[in-house]
Amino acid sequence: MIELFHRAATRIKNAARSKRGQDVLLYLLFVAVAFIFWVFMSLDTQVQRDFDVPVELQDVPDSVTLINQLPPSLSVSVKAKDSQLLRFMWGKMSPVKFKWADFAADNYVTLNSSRLLTRMRDYFGTGAQVVSCRPDSIKLSYTTLPGVKVKLVVQADIRPQLQYILSGSPKADVDSVTLFSATDIPHSLRLVTTEPIVKSGLKDTARYEVKVKPIAGVRIVPDKVMVTIPVEPLIARKRTINLDVTNLPEDKHLVTFPSKIEISYLVPMSHYNDDYPVKAYVDYKDVSLPGNKLPVSLSLIPDVYHNLSFSPTSVEYIIENAD
Repeated sequence: MIELFHRAATRIKNAARSKRGQDVLLYLLFVAVAFIFWVFMSLDTQVQRDFDVPVELQDVPDSVTLINQLPPSLSVSVKAKDSQLLRFMWGKMSPVKFKWADFAADNYVTLNSSRLLTRMRDYFGTGAQVVSCRPDSIKLSYTTLPGVKVKLVVQADIRPQLQYILSGSPKADVDSVTLFSATDIPHSLRLVTTEPIVKSGLKDTARYEVKVKPIAGVRIVPDKVMVTIPVEPLIARKRTINLDVTNLPEDKHLVTFPSKIEISYLVPMSHYNDDYPVKAYVDYKDVSLPGNKLPVSLSLIPDVYHNLSFSPTSVEYIIENAD
């Protein structure tokens, strides 16, 4: 490997000393000089470029709550020499800082167009022309009044996949939010809601970041919440339960065939091992119905049981006199 390297180096050295090699080196030198000259000419050209300039509001008092927020950046179009704008094109741009005391008065922070343009000219330096600034002015309202805490209600329309079920109501990571306003908040405003969540086909518990529904002139803290939607599978289960008789006279005894029935249902996985009371019965008063069978009825079905069915739905019977 070392020998091959030495051979290649020797060939390159010999080629560079030859007449053709010297011509190639001279050509490359002229290309490099021309490129450097082109770069300097380009940097001296007047161009127009767009920048997103970060903005920052300094020295905001702790007692103050901004109702609407300062935009994170301003979209500024600047015309200047490329060399002057080069430093803004590489790396992170430093923010333009506005001091609270210079712009706050009467529950408003006002940055008019002339002030914004002046600060942008100072930011980009002498010789730079600020063509446009968007937004062209900023007006923020603020308050020193304490916040009012109200209940947060999650609005959701959730449809799980077949054989799955909501195992509880959608729940946000906070149960209340705080409202701030430059004016008094109406006493009738006792709750706020999230933006509607509409999901279908869910097969597992899911979490979504959801915005709180905005209210004009009011700041809501927090304005976004994390909502958990609990979803779990439905598991098939069967049980055998005794068949009871209701309205039976004291002097009678009724025997059913069979004396038990089987119920089938779907239950959430978390409740699979829970046995909720379910009763099956026939009514002695139905003896007068035509036929030789009594219909089977069930008691109130627990909410966690779904698609419940039972067999048989009617039973044969005999009536005996009580001893």
